[in-house]
Amino acid sequence: MPITFISSPKCLLHDMDPEHPEQPARLHSINDQIISSGVEFAIDFADTPPVQLAQLYRAHDNQFVDKIIKEAPTEGHKWLDDDTLMMPQSLDAAMHAAGAGVHGVDLIMSGDTNKAFCAVRPPGHHAEYAKSGGFCIFNNIAVAALHALDHYGMKKVAIIDFDVHHGNGTEDIFKDDPRVLFCSSFQHPFYPFSGDKPTNEHILNIPIPAGTKGDEYRQMVMPWFDKLNDFLPEMIFVSAGFDGHAEDALAHLRLVEADYEWVTLQIKNIADKHCGGKIVSMLEGGYALSALSRSVVSHIKALMN
Repeated sequence: MPITFISSPKCLLHDMDPEHPEQPARLHSINDQIISSGVEFAIDFADTPPVQLAQLYRAHDNQFVDKIIKEAPTEGHKWLDDDTLMMPQSLDAAMHAAGAGVHGVDLIMSGDTNKAFCAVRPPGHHAEYAKSGGFCIFNNIAVAALHALDHYGMKKVAIIDFDVHHGNGTEDIFKDDPRVLFCSSFQHPFYPFSGDKPTNEHILNIPIPAGTKGDEYRQMVMPWFDKLNDFLPEMIFVSAGFDGHAEDALAHLRLVEADYEWVTLQIKNIADKHCGGKIVSMLEGGYALSALSRSVVSHIKALMN
């Protein structure tokens, strides 16, 4: 069964600033690498519909969602925090980005596929229950996971976040929800300067020192897989950030494509063992365009295996 690649041209319209690292060129670069690698012939493509309000309300405070929609600019710009800017097309992009994971869950549950990769932006894992931030407007992965839980009646799902930054927004949303096993690795100390304190049993954070290379990283995240095997998730979600790559100047880890391939294969093997291979992966960070696009292709190939 082929993997489904989910995206939308709407996600290209969000453009905070030509110099901002979270830029439309990220998706263009991924699309170009998909074609040049030849992997396009082995995957299905799907356009995402926008998220529904009821689906956003599962993950976010209703008043927060309503405020974002009501105050979205029709001209000029609006700052949500020091790093996150909305312009007139941003809301449409964010609604489609949040809808992609929901669509991936729907496609999997309908039997059309068992794995989906969502190439969308803006990213989502820094968006908290009632707060945007860190380039993120809505929490795309949380919306998708709650769709699986609340719409399809799943009892347990897992979220694996290997972005170089801690998924503070995802943790905020699920910190008291034991239906969700949340495993996150991240450079520390580093933005958003969280994730290093003890937390609940269903949250496994692994802080990673700056300069860590692939072999060390692989050893450090091994506890994830024991936890996943014990948890027995019915679907696995991946916050796939590739900004830990050695070529990415926004952080200081030394990972390469082979490391993303390795961690993806570990996740895939557990999904194949426990939940019929059901995986929804969503793009988070990654700002060195060539490294990002190569890493995404390695990730997709590993998901397909």
